[in-house]
Amino acid sequence: MTVGSIRVVLIDDHKSMLWGLERLIDSQSPKMQVVGKFTSHAEASAHIKKLSPDVILLDLDLGDEHGLDIIPQLVFHMQAKILVLTGARDAMLLDKALIAGAKGVVEKGEPVETILAAIERVHSGQLWMDQGRMGRIIIELCRQKSLEENDPDRKKIASLTPREREIVKAVTSRSGTTCIDVAKELRVSESTLRNHLSSIYSKLDLTNRLELWEFAHKHALNGAVR
Repeated sequence: MTVGSIRVVLIDDHKSMLWGLERLIDSQSPKMQVVGKFTSHAEASAHIKKLSPDVILLDLDLGDEHGLDIIPQLVFHMQAKILVLTGARDAMLLDKALIAGAKGVVEKGEPVETILAAIERVHSGQLWMDQGRMGRIIIELCRQKSLEENDPDRKKIASLTPREREIVKAVTSRSGTTCIDVAKELRVSESTLRNHLSSIYSKLDLTNRLELWEFAHKHALNGAVR
């Protein structure tokens, strides 16, 4: 890897797309190069940190997984910029990806020059989206800020880290789930999970898992699309 080149990780469940993107990006070496490619979030989570990517090119449709759920975790754990590469035409879905922390959206049908330009742009710290989408994002972020300022529960929810939101979802998405089960799912120790839960209870002014369950279902923190 040449020093100063853009390190790119690809996450897409279509192997033919991964093959084509890898060759496209590697053709730009030493400017940019693929350092890892994955077909699922679980696969990426196991290896992505040690790859230290600068840009993550993410497909939102990952079969049984949804890329929209992955973005907050990647934003929290990685310094990399996230660029959504999609074939979807759902404007609301793509807007949600940007609100969640992605820095741009580029369609799979775009010319290769456009995809390469988008990678360079988000790597440099800029956004890659059209003016219409940017306007909608700004309006929605302002709306959310206003709601949070006027709703005590929203203020509490906003104080949760992406990791804490992930834990709330894991704990409350299924009834009867034990701390041992959740700890295994999240690949942490029971004591670490309990520390996280203590922090969550404190931030949300709750005292136990039953209250957390009720709060999560009331505010769609249990995995339901908001």
